[in-house]
Amino acid sequence: MKLFLVGINGKMGKMIASVVENTEGVSIAGGLDLMGGGAYPVFAEAKDVNVEFDCIIDFSRPSTLDAVIELAETKNVPVVIATTGYSVEQLKKIDALSQKVAVFRSANMSLGVNVVESVLPTLASALKGFDIELIEAHHNQKADAPSGTAKQMLTALEKGLEESPDYVYGREGDCKRKPSEIGVHAVRGGTIIGEHTVIFAGDDEIIEIKHTALSRKIFAVGSVKAAGFLIGKSAGMYDMSDYLGR
Repeated sequence: MKLFLVGINGKMGKMIASVVENTEGVSIAGGLDLMGGGAYPVFAEAKDVNVEFDCIIDFSRPSTLDAVIELAETKNVPVVIATTGYSVEQLKKIDALSQKVAVFRSANMSLGVNVVESVLPTLASALKGFDIELIEAHHNQKADAPSGTAKQMLTALEKGLEESPDYVYGREGDCKRKPSEIGVHAVRGGTIIGEHTVIFAGDDEIIEIKHTALSRKIFAVGSVKAAGFLIGKSAGMYDMSDYLGR
C-alpha cells in the first residue's frame, strides 16, 4: 500500500512516515506541503502531483481541504481525513466527496479514544440525574476549540440522553448550573498531546472516564490502519466504528 501524506513535513506527517518505515507492506509515495525537502517527493500544489498512490492521509489544516478533494477525485483513491475544525460548508464538501470515493473521517485516530466513545452512551443512559462535564486539554498551538474529539464525545453522550442537552462552553460570573447542561471546557498550554475527561457528578459520588495521549504515535498508527481498512471499499463515509466493527 502506497500512501500520500497531506502535511507530510508537519509533526503528524513526520510521525506517520516514521511509523510506515517500520510497517511491512506500506510505503510513502510522497506528500503535499508548502515546506519542501525530506526523503520523499513533496509537492506544493495538488496539480503538480505526479506520483501514484493507493490512499491519501490528511493530517493538515482545513484550508487544505480543496487540494485533498482534488487529489482524491483526480486519482480516484480513498482518503483518511483526520483534520478537525472544518466549517459547515467544508463538511458538506467532504460528504459530497464520499459519494465518489471511500472517505474515512475521524477527529481522533486513537483506538483508545474510540473505545471510550463507545461506552459513553451507556454511561449517560445509566447515570440519569448525574451532572456531566467534559474537559479537554491540548498544546498551545491547537487552533480549534473545543477539540474535534470533544465534539465526537458530546455526540456519543447525546445518544444516551433522553433529551438534547444545553451546552455551556466555560463559565463566568453568575452561572448556576442547570440540570439540562453539559459543561464543555478547553485547556490550551505547553506541549500537551491530548487529554479528554468526562465527569459524571452525582449525589455523593463522582465517576470519571479519561483518555490521555502520551505520544502522537497512536494517531499515526491509527491513520495507517484506517488507510488499510479503506483499500477496496466502495464509495461512502466510514469512521472508527466501522473499523472496530461496532
